[in-house]
Amino acid sequence: MRGTNGTLKTVVLAMHIQQIRYFLALCDELSFTRAARRCGVSQPSLTGCIRRLEIEIRGQLFARKPSVSVTYLGKAVMPHFRRIARDVEKAFLLARALSSDSAKQTLDER
Repeated sequence: MRGTNGTLKTVVLAMHIQQIRYFLALCDELSFTRAARRCGVSQPSLTGCIRRLEIEIRGQLFARKPSVSVTYLGKAVMPHFRRIARDVEKAFLLARALSSDSAKQTLDER
């Protein structure tokens, strides 16, 4: 699990937040169609994104037959991906609140 320059950090940075969001939706829904609908994308887009994530981490996250289920690897990374998703959301909300406060402060200074 090393990046092109040999660091784990490169691999982690290569994983997009979108991939994590799709992964978590599929974990919850256990259906590519329902997960895609929940994420507001087409099923082929979600499927491709999940497949690219599996290629990047070099392991299968979901068994696809006879029905979708989360693999051992998927279950192992799920809590970490959930934490990342929560932290990203918190950071976004904080940044939005602070930028709003900053805008107000700038207007008050005029």
